[in-house]
Amino acid sequence: MATTKTAGLSDEEKAAARERVKEIRAEEKRGADREAGLQDLLSKVADMPEPDKVMAERIHAIVTANAPELSPKTYYGMPAYANKEGKTVCFFKPASKFKERYATFGFESAAQLDEGSMWPTSYALTKLTAADERKIGEMVKKAAG
Repeated sequence: MATTKTAGLSDEEKAAARERVKEIRAEEKRGADREAGLQDLLSKVADMPEPDKVMAERIHAIVTANAPELSPKTYYGMPAYANKEGKTVCFFKPASKFKERYATFGFESAAQLDEGSMWPTSYALTKLTAADERKIGEMVKKAAG
């Protein structure tokens, strides 16, 4: 899908918004079905181009190992993980999603990362080193509570 330059949303942003509407309807229909959320997430990861796919697979392994209580799901068509209230805690935005030069691992307001009056809510990723994976694991543990 090509990006169009307008005063409004890009084609990619519109597609993500449509995906979110579908996700909300599906969640309302099936409830908090962890297995269905996992299948949705794995399907999105499988459809990603390299190197996003490899990075998303590693992120999934890191999150599930460090915060198994978080439920896998999709969020605007991206892999994400929610708390027991169904609120998104963290997500992976592949670089290909909006034709960016880097992927993003981010946290939503349900993440318990508060440190003083200012803290980071997302990180640019160009690759994942062992040190990066350890740091993400630590942050995910803290974010999950």
